[in-house]
Amino acid sequence: SEVSSITNNFNKVIGKGGFGIVYLGSLEDGTEIAVKMINDSSFGKSKGSSSSSTQVSKEFQVEAELLLTVHHRNLASFVGYCDDGRSMALIYEYMANGNLQDYLSSENAEDLSWEKRLHIAIDSAQGLEYLHHGCRPPIVHRDVKTANILLNDNLEAKIADFGLSKVFPEDDLSHVVTAVMGTPGYVDPEYYNTFKLNEKSDVYSFGIVLLEIITGRRSIMKTDDGDKMNVVHYVEPFLETGDIDGVVDSRLHGDFSSNSAWKFVEVAMSCVRDRGTNRPTTNQIVSDLKQCLAAELAREPKILNEKKEVVKEKQVTKPPIRNYSSKEYNSMSGSVSLTFGDYNTFGPTAR
Repeated sequence: SEVSSITNNFNKVIGKGGFGIVYLGSLEDGTEIAVKMINDSSFGKSKGSSSSSTQVSKEFQVEAELLLTVHHRNLASFVGYCDDGRSMALIYEYMANGNLQDYLSSENAEDLSWEKRLHIAIDSAQGLEYLHHGCRPPIVHRDVKTANILLNDNLEAKIADFGLSKVFPEDDLSHVVTAVMGTPGYVDPEYYNTFKLNEKSDVYSFGIVLLEIITGRRSIMKTDDGDKMNVVHYVEPFLETGDIDGVVDSRLHGDFSSNSAWKFVEVAMSCVRDRGTNRPTTNQIVSDLKQCLAAELAREPKILNEKKEVVKEKQVTKPPIRNYSSKEYNSMSGSVSLTFGDYNTFGPTAR
């Protein structure tokens, strides 16, 4: 098939997600691309019956054609799609530095300055802003997370996996009622409890992303005792004592503007407020993050001795441990449909 040809017979896997496996491919002119093979289960259908397969193919085509109409420099560029009856694939531009989750966990993050982190946050916010306010009808992503933010060779960030999201049928619709979908640690508690989805559900998830960029921690992390802690609960004790150095990723060695950091944290925490109506819009988030960047660019660089003192202080500061019990959820290889249990397993209600 054509997909087999452009992926060199599915030779190199570059990613895996809720929708399927992603392979490295190349076009005839040598342009590198990412080829995402789509599972039938991505549409909530089971394989087997011809009617089911036909419906899956129809939904896939509708979503793929929507992708062709969505264009923004902070959204992963969509090249095309393939549906030959046996397999379905979405074809995107190739992003050389992979996803933000892996990048923050790698040795490369040692060189990820505060300024670069702010640029990544602004890029991502602008992509989300476009989906919410630049698309007609608006699009709610439903699975905003660091694993769905891709980085090119210049560390410019682009949101991916937005085409198979929830499209609002009417511009003036305040919400849609739909099954809870998302990833543990990122799901909006209001959406989880009411099944009412709107753009503020994405804002909550993006707040978690911002906290990951700030702290260098995962949305849900394991403590030394093997317990689970959400990143919001991780930062709260530091905020209560006014310790911004305890919040920010230690790999920065204190090399950042304190004013910028406080503003950045303030933006992130406003995104994870309990009630969606109290969260900012993506327009406001973009504006606030640009202020954070301006504060960082205006500061005087810290000297080396100051960096060393910050490192020593941070080594003796530890947040209290909060336990998380494990509850059942239905996994779809990364993205999940939450079924029941204490919401705090997946994400806290922020103050």
